[in-house]
Amino acid sequence: MVTTPPFLHETLPLITQALAQHAEQVDLSGEFPSAAFAKLQQQGLLHFALPSSAGGSGGDLLACQAIIQAVARGEPSAALILIMQYLNTRRLGTESSWPEQVRLRVADSVVTKGALINALRVEPELGTPARGGLPATRARRTHAGWRISGEKIYSTGSYGLSWFLVWASSDDVDPLVGGYLVPADAPGIKIVDEWDHLGMRGTCSHRVVLDDVLVPLDHAVNVAPWSKPKMGLDEEESVWMAVLLGSLYDAIAQSARDWFINFLQQRVPTHLGAPLSSLPRFHELVGRIDTLLLTNQTLLNATARGLVASGHAAQIKQVVTENAIKAVELMVENIGNHALTRRHPLQRHFRNVLCGRIHTPQGDAIFTSVGKLALSVERSTS
Repeated sequence: MVTTPPFLHETLPLITQALAQHAEQVDLSGEFPSAAFAKLQQQGLLHFALPSSAGGSGGDLLACQAIIQAVARGEPSAALILIMQYLNTRRLGTESSWPEQVRLRVADSVVTKGALINALRVEPELGTPARGGLPATRARRTHAGWRISGEKIYSTGSYGLSWFLVWASSDDVDPLVGGYLVPADAPGIKIVDEWDHLGMRGTCSHRVVLDDVLVPLDHAVNVAPWSKPKMGLDEEESVWMAVLLGSLYDAIAQSARDWFINFLQQRVPTHLGAPLSSLPRFHELVGRIDTLLLTNQTLLNATARGLVASGHAAQIKQVVTENAIKAVELMVENIGNHALTRRHPLQRHFRNVLCGRIHTPQGDAIFTSVGKLALSVERSTS
């Protein structure tokens, strides 16, 4: 049964409030949201998805979703980094294929030190591995261990991470391709500050350069021969990713909606002599926005509870993300310059929510896959 621990009902609103105090500064500076993660560590939320067998809380999807929504309502860059933490740490239970000593070392660092981990996959030339191809980042086998060299871009969390799970290929005849675990403080690592994005600026998704970085041989934690590649995310992992990413961008739209409602109630044009909220056109507009967000909540909650087939996970993410973007676009379109004024947070929410479209799988890949399957089924039954 999927449940949310009672303590979260009291804790999460306070976390939202605390993180929101720093959201504007994080956006302006583009710096890692250290204060947010100190707060999350203090509340025991960095190891919340880590299985109990590894010393974590063993939180389920619905509870993790509630945490992500609360964090994203306050400061969404921290929420994206936390999503990656949850997706990676929940794989560290006893059923993990990682070498036992390595698995327990990482798990212990998460629990005791609040260590953060994320996969570094995207490369300058190849782009996202979801579109196929062999990584140029190379792990060279030596007597001392693996020597890893290469570059990764869009490395979410960069400066705040303790562990990099680097997607690379070995120098074997049949290369071992997959995740090589690299301590973030290993000699030979350089972070290049090039993340200057429109939105989600505090994710610090900078370029990470690895120059002959040495790691032990047992740090090839999740690799397989190129001739027999491992499958991507399994069904459960796909659902977790869809729900958590969808919840992040829905939460941004929810925050925008709260500001928008307050603006309509407080804004009193002199020629009107009454708040904008008294106008029927804004009644209709808010109704449209709330309907989009109600659809999101219904889809996300049903999926988190296992009421939606896992094969639809990517579609859920796509619909929720587009609804969130549309909701904020409606707000921006209807209040003019106020929406894009720096002192108002709506412009920040708008920039942040637009970033929802970049996450794998993107819309074209989702629709192509769904359509191909539908047409294949129709043809085989005709």
